[in-house]
Amino acid sequence: MGKKTPEINSSSTADMAFLLLCFFMMTTTMDQDKGLQRRLPPMPDPNQKAEDQKVNRRNIIIVKINSADRLLAGSEPMHVSQLKDKIKEFLTNPYNDPNLPEKEEIEIEGYGPCMVSKGVISLQNDRGTSYQAYIAVQNELVKAVNELRDEFSVANFGKPYFKLKEDEMAVVRKAVPQNISEAEPKDISKK
Repeated sequence: MGKKTPEINSSSTADMAFLLLCFFMMTTTMDQDKGLQRRLPPMPDPNQKAEDQKVNRRNIIIVKINSADRLLAGSEPMHVSQLKDKIKEFLTNPYNDPNLPEKEEIEIEGYGPCMVSKGVISLQNDRGTSYQAYIAVQNELVKAVNELRDEFSVANFGKPYFKLKEDEMAVVRKAVPQNISEAEPKDISKK
């Protein structure tokens, strides 16, 4: 007769696995996905007259990146390093140019009346656009808005945007909105 091998008592293994699972679930922090925040422009009113639609076109700048990573802002070809200044001029419309966005006076809670640009940046890219070019353009667009927010913060609160309290930041975000609309990638180089 052979010797019987003693069996390992595994009745508490399931309990230990459950406790470990609970421990890891309670101690692990999950990072929230942070995406690019974008807001779509409002849909045009179907009852709107043709001349009013022309006025609305002045509020939109189309930024295109083709499959060769060439950049077009409005109707001007440009290098990505020129984009930030072009967008800042578009959003601020310093000389009240009739081809640049209108401004609307809005009442901001905790601040008062403020002239706010109706400008919207419409970003369009080709299916063949490189990821590097796309991100470089995104960075310049956000940098333009961030610089305008900083300028507004310093002028009105005496310190840069990132040093403001949350309620002051909310005022700045309303005064300098980030209206960037993205179209689905197309084959725009064929046009």
